[in-house]
Amino acid sequence: MTTGGPSPAKLADAFRAAIAAAEAFAGATSPNPPVGCAILDANGEILACAAHEKAGLPHAEAEAIEACRHAGVTKRIHTLVLTLEPCNHHGRTPPCVDAILATPAQAVWIGARDPNPKVAGGGAARLAAQGLTVRFLDDLDPAVARSARRLIAPFRVWSESGRPWLTLKRAIAADGGMIPPAGLKTFTSPSSLVLAHALRRRADAIVTGAGCILADDPAFTVRHLPDHPGKRRTLAILDRRGRTPPAYISAAEARGFDVRLHTDIDAMLVELGDAGVVEALVEAGPTLLEAFLERDLWDEQVIILQSPVPGEPDAVEILNRERSCFPAL
Repeated sequence: MTTGGPSPAKLADAFRAAIAAAEAFAGATSPNPPVGCAILDANGEILACAAHEKAGLPHAEAEAIEACRHAGVTKRIHTLVLTLEPCNHHGRTPPCVDAILATPAQAVWIGARDPNPKVAGGGAARLAAQGLTVRFLDDLDPAVARSARRLIAPFRVWSESGRPWLTLKRAIAADGGMIPPAGLKTFTSPSSLVLAHALRRRADAIVTGAGCILADDPAFTVRHLPDHPGKRRTLAILDRRGRTPPAYISAAEARGFDVRLHTDIDAMLVELGDAGVVEALVEAGPTLLEAFLERDLWDEQVIILQSPVPGEPDAVEILNRERSCFPAL
């Protein structure tokens, strides 16, 4: 039986599914943001759910619409749920607004407005002008809306400021220090290692210092969970005194990194932003981390506090400068 559209509960569930689909590709889509799309019929049944998987590939809306076509359910399309306002301009792919208007969709719900100052508002306005009902997630579920905004927070920072979103990771031992015991490279629990590698997985660049390299010879690769296939990251090394061994640089390049040496934090951030680095993870020793904190250069801090009980999971504290969104990992 046809209804006036999906219920609020089914719309919220569809948004959660779309956000989860997009989160799976966080770090794979740069310089584009991760985006998810769920398509519902008039009764709220999810006909398709898809995500943007990589820059240059079809956007989430196009993927979900194609999935409906392949399944033979295009005529049932009633509502599209999008984590981000659809694009209304030609880039490496056609405008998603055109793809939506080519379906029988009657309504579009949007999780977050496009923060790109060149296109913001264009997609929603054009859909409304063509007679579709356009609503925003804040009107439905503010908590889920915060999750949608967190999903694109790195892209927003990069779009508006030109610099990458900066995540500072700090691991603090039970004694308050940050130095692992002799002969070890870490003191954190297995679950904390998975978290650390999840942070690397979504990052476009790892920022570290020469001191960290000399002390630990870190690999900085994603090993405790599957990495994005073909993902190539930048390894930005702050090294004012030229101490980074050439052999380390060669080994890092062999591991798939684009290695760049820097002597100034501000210049480094400009260069990374210009290169399309949307999110950078700072993994460094206490001195360099303190330099970022003193200059208030951070968007998110992930603080791992070693459990005083051997074998127990560590405590994790997340500080997020985005006051309007929940942290998401």
